[in-house]
Amino acid sequence: MQRASRGSNRAFEELYNRYARRLQGFFVRRLGDDADLAADFMHDTFLRLYAARETYHEGRSFRAWLYTIAYNLCRNHHRNQLMLVSDEGVDITDEASVEVEMDMKDLRDALREVLRKLPEPYAMLFSLHYEEELTIPQIAQITGLPEGTVKSRLHKAMNIIKQNLKQYENR
Repeated sequence: MQRASRGSNRAFEELYNRYARRLQGFFVRRLGDDADLAADFMHDTFLRLYAARETYHEGRSFRAWLYTIAYNLCRNHHRNQLMLVSDEGVDITDEASVEVEMDMKDLRDALREVLRKLPEPYAMLFSLHYEEELTIPQIAQITGLPEGTVKSRLHKAMNIIKQNLKQYENR
């Protein structure tokens, strides 16, 4: 990023090649499995990064900066969606009846569904921490939340997930 910030298009292209696929996966998960929308958001992230490349400060975590941009795009998108849609919440506490014998594929599918229904503030933090493998301090920096709030919300997210997958314990 240091070279890109000094005008090297080749260095910026290398950053794109390294991070574009993973960033697009992040957007797919955060935007309801819409691959086209995810691709648009991924490109928008890199356009914003390119436009702000000269403001990069040496020593700053590039990955945290990249995901800060991505996080803000998702947050704005979800905020705009909430304005467009009536205030209909998803009840994530409903447990579906499931056969007693369940294989690992079913469990993964159930987990994917619980994560899809996880309220957005929790889902975003879960994704940043467990899928993108960012640390609590990095997430706090990205989201502008205190580290304690990030930890608390991650704990709450895990409790929601556990509650919704309770029927799969000891099977």
